[in-house]
Amino acid sequence: MELPAVAASLLEEARATNERRLLVLSGGHETTQEAARTLLEALPIGVSETTLIGPDAFLRCEHVDPKRTVELLGRTRQAIVYDAHDALLPNALGRLTGAVDGGGLFVLLAPPLDSWPARRDGFDEGLAVPPFDLKDVTGRFRERLVGLLRVHPGIAIVDVDAGVLERDGLVHPAPRIEYGSPELPSGSGFPREAYERCLTADQIGALEALEALRENGRAVVIESDRGRGKSSAAGLAAGSLAVGGDDVLVTAPEARSTDELFSRARELLTELDALSVDESRLLETPEGGRVRFALPTALGTERPDVLLVDEAAAIPVRLLERTLSIGRVAYTTTVRGYEGTGRGFSVRFRDRLEESDLRSGTRRLSEPIRYAPGDPVEVWAFRALLLDAAPPVAELVVDADPDSVTYRRLTRDELADDERLLREAFGLLVAAHYRTEPDDLARLLDAPNVAVRALIHGGHVASVALLAREGGLPSETRRDLYDGGRIRGNMIPDLLTSQLRDEEAGVPVGHRVLRIATHDAIRSRGLGSRLLAEIRDEFADEVDWLGVGYGATPSLLAFWDGNGYSTVHLSTTRNDASGEYSAIMLSPTSETGRELHDRHAEWFAERIEGMLSDPLDDADPDVVRAALAATDVEASPDLSNRAWRHVASAAYGPGTFDTAPGSFRPVAVAGLVDGDVLDERRERLLVRKVLQGRAWDGVADELGFVSTRMCMRGLGEAFEPLVDRYGNETALAEKRRYACGDENEGRNEGDENDGGDDD
Repeated sequence: MELPAVAASLLEEARATNERRLLVLSGGHETTQEAARTLLEALPIGVSETTLIGPDAFLRCEHVDPKRTVELLGRTRQAIVYDAHDALLPNALGRLTGAVDGGGLFVLLAPPLDSWPARRDGFDEGLAVPPFDLKDVTGRFRERLVGLLRVHPGIAIVDVDAGVLERDGLVHPAPRIEYGSPELPSGSGFPREAYERCLTADQIGALEALEALRENGRAVVIESDRGRGKSSAAGLAAGSLAVGGDDVLVTAPEARSTDELFSRARELLTELDALSVDESRLLETPEGGRVRFALPTALGTERPDVLLVDEAAAIPVRLLERTLSIGRVAYTTTVRGYEGTGRGFSVRFRDRLEESDLRSGTRRLSEPIRYAPGDPVEVWAFRALLLDAAPPVAELVVDADPDSVTYRRLTRDELADDERLLREAFGLLVAAHYRTEPDDLARLLDAPNVAVRALIHGGHVASVALLAREGGLPSETRRDLYDGGRIRGNMIPDLLTSQLRDEEAGVPVGHRVLRIATHDAIRSRGLGSRLLAEIRDEFADEVDWLGVGYGATPSLLAFWDGNGYSTVHLSTTRNDASGEYSAIMLSPTSETGRELHDRHAEWFAERIEGMLSDPLDDADPDVVRAALAATDVEASPDLSNRAWRHVASAAYGPGTFDTAPGSFRPVAVAGLVDGDVLDERRERLLVRKVLQGRAWDGVADELGFVSTRMCMRGLGEAFEPLVDRYGNETALAEKRRYACGDENEGRNEGDENDGGDDD
């Protein structure tokens, strides 16, 4: 067997069909590296068109660390070599297959395939979550991967140690039918030259949709799988808008991922003889139009005419929200992607876009541009990583309700052996959650701390939950955590120990709900609650607590509160993917778990005052309200007599909040924890003014008071029922002083008297 000849045949067929081919070199580490070096030297692929992914730079070409493959988003290469001996990273594998251009070659270096599933590598080390160790990790993901490598078209396998060609990978396809060039639109607003550069009818349709950006108040979403030309269409639109004099700002997770977009814009402007400034990330026209780049973190200060958000799914929702203030904006986003960023855009952001003042439309591209339709490497990657996994069709579960479903434990062996069951369960997680990624598939199949539970209707998955065992940590691990160490896969014990300084938090054992998802067709029927109740019944005698951590929204807080979970922490930084502050909630199942919960719930209620005036001073007041209402503690503010007199006099007499704000905060927290004392508007007033310390004018405007004076009066009135419920005898005596007469007329008014009416 001549390895260069095998690779040359693969490459020849790939170029003839505009498809990709995958070549697996299995064997020892050094022998596979030498084989890769030999074949690449013999192939007609330039060094500048090749990228090596792996720990060692053993090839004379671009070298990227496996953990930084996100740098290849938006780029294409003729050859990619992935050295997976030290670690096979599922996320990286997906990104890399998407970065190989049509007519290109993907070379995978692997240990001997028969023994590969039984080996443990660097990725497996991340699955060995304490108290488990590496021997507890299984190899089902790689076993499935190897099985698909050995049967899928377009994949050659060479055992370089034995010098044996196991598969030649040749497909021998029938000749393709040529359909000719797509029809160009007439009467378009963009230059005809832009449309002439489109390669498919899908791309022409996307460019037509982007013409909406010539008008104010418009938003356009361009969706596709990888390799469909959405970034190229965005580049042609950017150039067309710049020709008309618009300032077009392009943003993306990394500047390098916009190479394709800027190349297409540059080519168009050059053809139109409209390029006066040509720099790497800045194109200008003689008419003053330009195409420029800025990172997403700059969106709050930039005010372009048009904003193009490339790879929107990889940008935190919190930053995407800033784009809604731009009058003309487009989002390109990968639907079934290799990014490993999940569905933050579709799950969390699309609703906010629909609720905005922008008129929005969506265009979906399906025809590949980088390679031919039906490319075998894409089909293999989608199947191997379940990028195309989907829930069961709605008709199969539409009649499901809490009484019709069966609670079921889905073992890892069962999932590995039943492809339909695996695709339904994983597809449900992909459809419902913004962070489900290829790594999660390997975690589901191999991680010893992960359990899967589901509700089954008619043999199909209607609702599913992923659970992670945490806690039960040995004393030396707990000491290390307390002293600043970190620990994998024990998020709640880690946080309670290292950040909240509880060295015993790692002793109780718990299950954290990593993901929970119910089919779209049957949401709001109580299935999620039924699943959580079944989980509690199953594990009540095995663990001390159940817990969850997630990007907090009012509706999610209410859901978990309604299912017996209560708040013990709000993070002080926003989640990168969701853009929300994360809530940590516990539901104790034993006396030990109750003790853990109680001491952290009580401390949360004590320290939230300081958090809201500093790191959480921009938190959504409805999130704060819901988080505190879900805190299971006894509300009893501890104030001195002097402080109670001040609060009571502000509520019922001439006292003012501004002279001693600290006296009011424990009372406000108590009222929010009880959650049944005030209406929503007054609760928001407590959050914004008393706890977050916002300026009076801003609070009055935000909450709809007709004047600042009325906002001040409203705060005094909000404290009346709080004094009645929590006040001591001193407070009640102060109240009685003002119970009769008009002594309290004008309270909290300060020097302002605009004669406005209370609203």
